[in-house]
Amino acid sequence: MPSKESWSGRKTNRAAARKSKQEGRQQDLLIAALGMKLGSQKSSVTIWQPLKLFAYSQLTSLVRRATLKENEQIPKYEKVHNFKVHTFRGPHWCEYCANFMWGLIAQGVKCADCGLNVHKQCSKMVPNDCKPDLKHVKKVYSCDLTTLVKAHTTKRPMVVDMCIREIESRGLNSEGLYRVSGFSDLIEDVKMAFDRDGEKADISVNVYEDINIITGALKLYFRDLPIPLITYDAYPKFIESAKIMDPDEQLETLHEALKLLPPAHCETLRYLMAHLKRVTLHEKENLMNAENLGIVFGPTLMRSPELDAMAALNDIRYQRLVVELLIKNEDILF
Repeated sequence: MPSKESWSGRKTNRAAARKSKQEGRQQDLLIAALGMKLGSQKSSVTIWQPLKLFAYSQLTSLVRRATLKENEQIPKYEKVHNFKVHTFRGPHWCEYCANFMWGLIAQGVKCADCGLNVHKQCSKMVPNDCKPDLKHVKKVYSCDLTTLVKAHTTKRPMVVDMCIREIESRGLNSEGLYRVSGFSDLIEDVKMAFDRDGEKADISVNVYEDINIITGALKLYFRDLPIPLITYDAYPKFIESAKIMDPDEQLETLHEALKLLPPAHCETLRYLMAHLKRVTLHEKENLMNAENLGIVFGPTLMRSPELDAMAALNDIRYQRLVVELLIKNEDILF
């Protein structure tokens, strides 16, 4: 008669065999679903073809989206000089060719951002190496974005940093944030404060209690940019991305469009979209989702290079969609 120990051992072996057989069947099903070969079979198993295609598409999508997150080296951006015809008092020499600048009036041109003095003809050969000087850059609003950040040696305009910090410290739960307008006179006061005092401008709650004044000042800064945050050169690519139906292809095109932006513009856009993403996290209180913010910021950040009014009007819906996509996919695109 078999002992209790031997009977227990055979029971354990049978349970292990059943478990191994069950795992084998599950593995065979998985292999079959993906269309891989079983054992020594010559033809691949093609059962559950729809599942195979779905798994492949999901894997491809994940790989393509992960690729967008890879850090890329920011291309070097050279700032062109902002030359304007100038009349010099007293004798002057060209800082490019070192020759005398003849004449009594309009002897040459001067860069309004860095102060470089050259002949008009020499200005066509000067390298794009403008280094703006604060003594020449006397305003914040209506100043070229790259000029401003180079003059202040910052990544982003101080207006954007200061306004966003103030908004996030006391305004994220404000109903209709960015949609509700503040008093235009007070918004103009904020603008003059930045132009006059720069980083020392006081936009705290003690001076401007209504947070909509700060949001209005931030939107006004972007509207006043001579070159929009999403530049005229990059504009067609962004609009093209909004018209694409396939989500993955749409993100890839949007990623390519971001590469067309100068570094200062791209960094400012990244910072703004991260902020707007945080605004949407408080949607229950502020009632502002990505779609609503896209309606507000689309025409603010993008301006059509086309002079045709009808063409520009037709682009408004795509401008809204571009900003909405940037907000929703901020963690992937930047």
